[in-house]
Formats: sequence, C-alpha cells, structure tokens
Amino acid sequence: MHFSLIEILAAFMVLFAIIDIPGSIPIIIDIKSKGVIVNPTKVTITSLLIFLAFLFIGAPLLKIFGIDVSSFAIAGSFIIFLIAMEMILGIQIFKQDAHGSGAIFPIAFPLIAGAGSITTILSLKAEYQTINIFIALLLNMIVVYLVLRLTTFFEKILGHGGLQILKKVFGVILLSIAIKLFITNTGIILPHVK
Repeated sequence: MHFSLIEILAAFMVLFAIIDIPGSIPIIIDIKSKGVIVNPTKVTITSLLIFLAFLFIGAPLLKIFGIDVSSFAIAGSFIIFLIAMEMILGIQIFKQDAHGSGAIFPIAFPLIAGAGSITTILSLKAEYQTINIFIALLLNMIVVYLVLRLTTFFEKILGHGGLQILKKVFGVILLSIAIKLFITNTGIILPHVK
C-alpha cells in the first residue's frame, strides 16, 4: 500500500465528477417535491456500501467471468462517455425509474452509486492504489451527505441557471475522463502537441 496525496486528489476529482452530486440536486429536489422522504444518512451509507463492495471484491468477481480490470475500464469509458454526453447535450440516454424507496432507489442506486460510478471505481483500480481510492471515496461520501442535507439551500443559491452551468462543466470533465480511461487501457499513444 502506497499513500499518495496526488492519487487521492486525482481519484477524488474523478469520483466527484462521475458521482456528480451537484448535478443531481435538481433530481433530488424533484423527488422530495413528490413527498418522498430522503434520509441523508441512509442514502450515504447505502451508497458507500455499494462502492466498497465493488472496490474490494469487484476485481475478483470480474475474474470469475474471465474479465480483467482493463477491459472493464474500457467498457466503463463508453458508459462515462454517454453520461457526459447526457450532461453536455441535455438529453436522456439512461432511463431512471422514480418509484420506490427514496433512500435506496433511485437516489442511492442508481443516482449516486450507478453504473458509471461503479465502473469508475473498478477503472481507478487499474491506475491508483486501493487505499488512495478508499480515502477519496470517503471524502466524496462526506460531500454527498452534506449536499443531501443542503439541497434546498443549493437550489436557492445557484438557481436553475447555475445548476445547468454546473452540469455542463462536469459533463466536459467526464468526457475528458472517458477519453483518458480509453487511451490508458488500450495502450494508444497520442502524439504530444508542442
């Protein structure tokens, strides 16, 4: 195990962008407006448990199916790419069912711990030490908890326009992450622009 502040920061930023809790504020507000009681503690703990399961046993689980982490990371880069396109273009590719428990579904899963973020956890393992990903994940869960507690406050401060701008910015970041994951795990070498 190798502790690295740079890896923690990089993993934190990647997870922060893919989890996109600020971009989920409008969806959370909409769910709450329908009378669903959202328990921030329960949502955060459930999301964390899903992430930890994939962080620690995701790779062995993939080996059962004969899939290596790099191949999964390449598949993940396509999912991240599509999520980024959703955010940038304002279209919906992945359908989300708004029924069920507000704590477990759809907020904890798939809104926070969804296909893209779970794939990202496994993809990060191909590049970073597990301890650094774990710390970055815990920091992200603190942010998730705080945002869930303060959704109404953020709605008042940012307004609809501010939330849309935030979503577009994180979409571009995710698009860059998707390209980097694809290039890194396929071994493609791009010529450096001088």
